[in-house]
Amino acid sequence: MTSSRHRSAVLLFAFAFLLVFAQSVVAQGGGGRRPPIFEPKPLPPIDPQVVQDQDSMTWNDYRPIPGIDWTDPKHKPTQRTIRIALVMADHEDQPFVMTLPKHSDPFGNPQIDPVPRDSIARFYADFWNKPQPLNHYRTVHEYWMELSHGRIGVEFTPFGPYRLPGSYTAANQNARLDSIWRAHEGEKIAEGYDLIMRIYAGYDETTVWQEFGEMKFQTRDDISPEFCNPDRSNPCWVRTRYTDWTSWLAGSYLWSNSAITMGESSGSIRHEISHAAFRIGDNNNNPYVTPYRRVGAGPWDVMDRGSFNGPGGPHRRWVIPVTEGGAAPAGLLLRQRIYFGFTDSAQVMRLSRDGLARSGLAVGRVTARAVKPPPGELTGIVVRLDGDKPHDRTPPEDPSRNPLSQGIQNYNEYTMEVVQRIGYDSFLPSSGVIITKNKDQASTTGGPNAFNIFNWVIDANPQDIQMVDFKRPNGEVVMRTIADYRQLNDATFHAGLNSGSQYEWIDVHNRLHFYIVDVHHAENGILSYTLAVRSLDGAGPHTRGVAITPPTAGPAPDGRLTFTLRNSGRAAATAASLHPTDSRRYLQNDVYRLAVSVEGQGWAAQLQNVLAAVPFGGSQQIPVFVSHSTDESTAESAVVTLRAVSESDPTKSVTASFTVRR
Repeated sequence: MTSSRHRSAVLLFAFAFLLVFAQSVVAQGGGGRRPPIFEPKPLPPIDPQVVQDQDSMTWNDYRPIPGIDWTDPKHKPTQRTIRIALVMADHEDQPFVMTLPKHSDPFGNPQIDPVPRDSIARFYADFWNKPQPLNHYRTVHEYWMELSHGRIGVEFTPFGPYRLPGSYTAANQNARLDSIWRAHEGEKIAEGYDLIMRIYAGYDETTVWQEFGEMKFQTRDDISPEFCNPDRSNPCWVRTRYTDWTSWLAGSYLWSNSAITMGESSGSIRHEISHAAFRIGDNNNNPYVTPYRRVGAGPWDVMDRGSFNGPGGPHRRWVIPVTEGGAAPAGLLLRQRIYFGFTDSAQVMRLSRDGLARSGLAVGRVTARAVKPPPGELTGIVVRLDGDKPHDRTPPEDPSRNPLSQGIQNYNEYTMEVVQRIGYDSFLPSSGVIITKNKDQASTTGGPNAFNIFNWVIDANPQDIQMVDFKRPNGEVVMRTIADYRQLNDATFHAGLNSGSQYEWIDVHNRLHFYIVDVHHAENGILSYTLAVRSLDGAGPHTRGVAITPPTAGPAPDGRLTFTLRNSGRAAATAASLHPTDSRRYLQNDVYRLAVSVEGQGWAAQLQNVLAAVPFGGSQQIPVFVSHSTDESTAESAVVTLRAVSESDPTKSVTASFTVRR
């Protein structure tokens, strides 16, 4: 029996050996060497996504807007100047931080030599609105001039300082301060101003609760005496808006608010002015508690955590004076710019979802939002979700169960716009295209854990960014939660292949397909993109067609072959009423999807971009890059084939080939 088993094992081994040998012979062509697979070096992306984290930013990252300096007094607001009364007050138990010796208070402030108390109001008025080395020549007036493209300016008139009776922790401080201010300046003093900005000595709790709470102390029982309640019969900790505890000292200060009430550490002045001057609510969240809820707009808008933008990121917001985190907030998303009246109607392509199904796709070139678009370009695209209700057909989802859910409330429109790291947008984490769902009605607050937001930026990279938030005193690493606003640092869309991002986005439920077709850089460095959007439910009345002319010459030294793509379709008449505004000039294109293949051992062909937008009757050159191996088995020639398919009508496709030689 043992001998039988042995013979069986030997026979099985011999059979397996012969089978493997036979397969090897077949694969090698009767015993020849297998031709190596040629893998060319990847082409550089035409539009790489470059993300810089807020923590690593410095003032060296600021890039001025080419051709205009909004701090120059020759630029006068064309519509209005917001007149702000800057009223300063301190308390017997809380002097102005800026009047203290350098680095002398428990938080390590101020960062510069002290300012005399009687000069404190003028100091802050100049700090916020007079270009100087201390504020790195960035002003609140400049911010509004930049965002509004010269329409809106800001001026401050300083008052005080006034000494308020009682403790800085007392309630109703605004009423007491206003009473003293009027008694000193006259009962009608406030009538001369559009807004009143009250700055109290000390801190905003929003800027210190984390850094001088869970980041400084391992537990609430480890809080050191200088951060404890002076009345030692009380705990050394207090609850804060976001988490269970912070140090008593950090939590004892006011929380800045839309009445433009803030402390000396506040960098949210532009954010609070937005509340008061334009009657808009917050669009932010609480990223520190469960159930987690993804932020709405994050770093891309001042009404969200973009108000924290600036050198050093959010963990440097406690610095006084405010020269780091929060010192250079983001601009405004397109929905807000339209709502605030900061764009001309002719600069926005306004489409409707149902209209796209009847008109065919729309194509436009969109310029970076920090600048006024040149003739022929746009500041953004709006697509209304019209038709039968519900207008937003995304299936309802409980955001408490999925932190990346947009929630259960309907949105009214999509917007597409371009961001570039210039001007105040220098401290955005990246440049590129932002796609956003928006509501018409801006909430007065963010709602419980931001379940009531009005901007929802589509994240081109929705995966967890996997970055450290901070380290606890014992060295324990705390990661950024899935709800942290910096999860949207890589949310921008980009053109072309291998960018690190996406070049298209489809909303199946709302029947829309968005394209980032191409990227452009003007001579002055301004960024713009060719963008397109189409309905999944109709291509319009146009006759679609496509043709390709092959190259007339062999590859250039860089391996480039140039095919010519032509839109052989014909435009049909469309009604001006199909869209909210007459958009017929944007309906004269088709978008094509490209693919390349090659036949020939050892050869390869690559594209940098698989999308092209071509007007009816027009043409566009398409570069194809060919390369080959130096191996002796490489074929002497190869056939390169380019294929193009209409996105509007996939039955319209064409191929063209060209033979290349070594």
